[in-house]
Amino acid sequence: MAEHAPEHESADKSLVEKITDKIHGHDSSSSDSDDDKPSSIDALKSKVFRLFGREKPIHHVLGAGKPADIFLWRNKKISAGVLGGATAMWVLFELLEYHLITLVCHISILSLAVLFLWSNASTFINKSPPEIPVVTLPEKFVLEFASALRYEINRALAVLREIASGRDLKKFLSVIAGLWLLSVVGNWCNFVTLFYIVFVLLHTVPVIYEKYEDKIDSFGEKATIEIKKQYAVFDEKVLKKVLSRIPKGALKKKD
Repeated sequence: MAEHAPEHESADKSLVEKITDKIHGHDSSSSDSDDDKPSSIDALKSKVFRLFGREKPIHHVLGAGKPADIFLWRNKKISAGVLGGATAMWVLFELLEYHLITLVCHISILSLAVLFLWSNASTFINKSPPEIPVVTLPEKFVLEFASALRYEINRALAVLREIASGRDLKKFLSVIAGLWLLSVVGNWCNFVTLFYIVFVLLHTVPVIYEKYEDKIDSFGEKATIEIKKQYAVFDEKVLKKVLSRIPKGALKKKD
C-alpha cells in the first residue's frame, strides 16, 4: 500500500499539470487573437479612402493645439468669440470703411487716456492704481515662428522651381488653374474680404468634415475616380497630341 501511494500521487500531479497547460495554452491563444484584433482594425482603417491621402485625424492635421480646438469648436464660447471678433473687424474695415491705422490709434488713445486718468485719480478717490502688466515677446516663440515661416517659404520656392523646370505637366496645370482662380476671386473682393472668407471657412469646413467624415470621404473617393478618368481622356486626346508637336531637339552622339 505504501508503494502504491507515491505512484497515485504522481499520476494526480501529471493530470493537474496537463490541465493547467491546456488552460494556459487557451489563454495565450485568446490573448494572441485579442492582440491581432487591433492590428486588423488598423489595417482596415488604413485601406479606407481619406481626402488628400491623410492618415491622421483632422484634429492632428490642424496642429492638435489650441487653434485646432478653436477651428473644431471644442469650446463653443471661445470659437464663437473669435469668429464674432473677426466679423466685427470685417464690418469695421469693409462696411464702415474704417482704416487699420486709424483704428489702432483710436484704441491706443482711449486706452492710454483711461489708464492715465485712473492712475492720477486713484490718490484722490483712495483706490489702488491700476496694475499694468509687463508684456514681452518670448525669444523662443519668435525664433520658432521665424524658423517655421522660413521652412514654409523655402518649401514653396522649391515647389515653384520644380514646376518651372517643366518636369511635371500635371502639377504645372494645377498650379496655373489655381492661380487663375485666385486672380478671379481677387477681382471680386479685396484682401480683407478674402481673408475673412478664408477665416470663416476655417471655422466651418473642418467641423462639418469631422461630423460627416465618412460620407464626405466616400463622395470624395467617387469624385477622385471620376476626375482621374476625365484627366486620362484629356491626356490622351489633347496633351499627348500637343506634346508630340513640340520639337524636342534630341542630340545625337558622335561616333
